[in-house]
Amino acid sequence: MSKQLIFTGARVIDPARNIDQVMDIGVKDGVFADPAELKDAEIIDLSGYVLAPGFIDIHVHLRQPGKTGAETIHTGTKAAAAGGFTAVVAMPNTSPCADNPGTIQLIRDCAAREGVVKVLPCGAMSKNLAGEEMAGIGGLKSAGVVALSDDGKCIQNHELMRHVVEYSRTFSLPILDHCEDKILASGGVMHEGYWSVFLGMKGMSPAAEEIMVARDAIFARMSDWKIHIQHVSCKGAIETVRNARKDGIKISAEATPHHIALTDVEIKKFDTNYKMNPPLRSEEDRIALIEALKDGTVTVIATDHAPHTETDKTVEFDYAPFGIIGLETAVNVCMTELYHKGHLTLPQLISKFTEGPADVLGLPMGTLENGRAADITILAPDEKGVVDSSKFFSKSRNTPFNGYEYTGCAAATIVDGKCVFSRIDALSAE
Repeated sequence: MSKQLIFTGARVIDPARNIDQVMDIGVKDGVFADPAELKDAEIIDLSGYVLAPGFIDIHVHLRQPGKTGAETIHTGTKAAAAGGFTAVVAMPNTSPCADNPGTIQLIRDCAAREGVVKVLPCGAMSKNLAGEEMAGIGGLKSAGVVALSDDGKCIQNHELMRHVVEYSRTFSLPILDHCEDKILASGGVMHEGYWSVFLGMKGMSPAAEEIMVARDAIFARMSDWKIHIQHVSCKGAIETVRNARKDGIKISAEATPHHIALTDVEIKKFDTNYKMNPPLRSEEDRIALIEALKDGTVTVIATDHAPHTETDKTVEFDYAPFGIIGLETAVNVCMTELYHKGHLTLPQLISKFTEGPADVLGLPMGTLENGRAADITILAPDEKGVVDSSKFFSKSRNTPFNGYEYTGCAAATIVDGKCVFSRIDALSAE
């Protein structure tokens, strides 16, 4: 692609600046520029498509270093590009754990060599994610982390969590928290409710999530700092977030596509690709989540992309690991379930992938403003298709959406002005 580009004909949606109109977008040397000032630029006609700021996935497991049989930075970022994401926040539950500057530097070096999209490393809150001793937050900040999380685990010691939040504020690092009371959830494999009783499976009470969300709201208020609730899934937790935000507390939350589209009734299939944590909840919880997306209580959609090998997942339901992949299905599912079913307008949906995560991270991303890095997601909002996991770029195939019929998808992904994925004839990936 040329160093100077003008994208023309597309419906341009930039929620951060309240833009929704057909207009030209210029790119010069990898950043957005005024099209009127570009001479001899390559013109790319995107009539019929939607051009949006690059989508950001704030919750991704790339597995490297360590569990590269399930995913690598290269395969994970290729999957992200194919799904329409220009940046991903990489969770710290790697091996070794991303709780020190050395591991963060390793991740950054690998991403610079092999990454297809931007990889934003997240550091651990506690050493080795053990929830016993605070990680060296200052060193992690210097190494380049954009946030802190013990993702997949939840610090149970409230005093330690309070100190982590206070230190994170000192270093301007948002907390991304997996909220779960370990004792209440212990041994559970699915949502506690009608279907867990019917199937004879150990349930995970929504109270396990609600209690820790309430705790985080208290600490966010006490410290006046940002705590982001990962994959919020139940009605009570959503209500806590809603009330806290109304009170001006710096708390935010994300929804996953699988909690938006699916419920615990799926567990009757005994398919381990429906096993995740938090688990698929009731229809009442699913509806509450959609309402929260509509009213702005939930400002982010994130995948919680959690790759596992086929060997790991092909066991009895009780023994299978939690987690599914989501980078290559998220936009398809959300366009279908939220936009085409009339729950969100297209600008509202796009904001959950752009303005929302950028605001949580406090980074200059998620907008098409001139002078910013030219990260672009191009959508085909009415294109129909069927998910075929055999064609995924991800190393893993643990998705419940294989065979899912969708309307709307990502058509191309551009990072720093370079096309890294495309299904559009006028655009070719470099």
